[in-house]
Amino acid sequence: MKVFGLAGYSGSGKTTLLEDLIPRLNAAGLRVSLIKHAHHRFDIDQPGKDSYRLREAGCSEVLLVSDHRWVLMHELRGEPEPSLEEQLKRFSDCDLVLVEGFKHTPIPKLEVHRPAVDKPLIAGSGVETIVAVATDEPAAVAAQTALPILNLNDRDAIADFILRHMGFR
Repeated sequence: MKVFGLAGYSGSGKTTLLEDLIPRLNAAGLRVSLIKHAHHRFDIDQPGKDSYRLREAGCSEVLLVSDHRWVLMHELRGEPEPSLEEQLKRFSDCDLVLVEGFKHTPIPKLEVHRPAVDKPLIAGSGVETIVAVATDEPAAVAAQTALPILNLNDRDAIADFILRHMGFR
């Protein structure tokens, strides 16, 4: 199982890019999974539903199962957030795990950068695992880094870069 990340500031388009890349990676024959890091409190369960009520009553884990999917919710209840390595151990076998966020974790990453977001490049700011930058303004960004620059609008080229970088081509 290989791991490749996408990093970038909020509003840069990481999730939209992933939505476009995943079908391309699947079409290349890969089984792809994803970990998305959230920087805020979130809940996938619905207030009033049985699973929500039982989790709120104190269950450490709630497993929901149907004939279409299953999901395991684990309440940390004051425990530290698990590391990326710990989370990867929970995955079923796949070819590639895409990781959104975790910019300081030592995995190869593509930075998604839009100058209009008015944030600096992450590459060169102490995050040494960024291997390329995808941007909607390649000429402006090329002057700021020696890393490969990919056009954010060329999804096929980005998918090809990931496939080659991770040794699938």
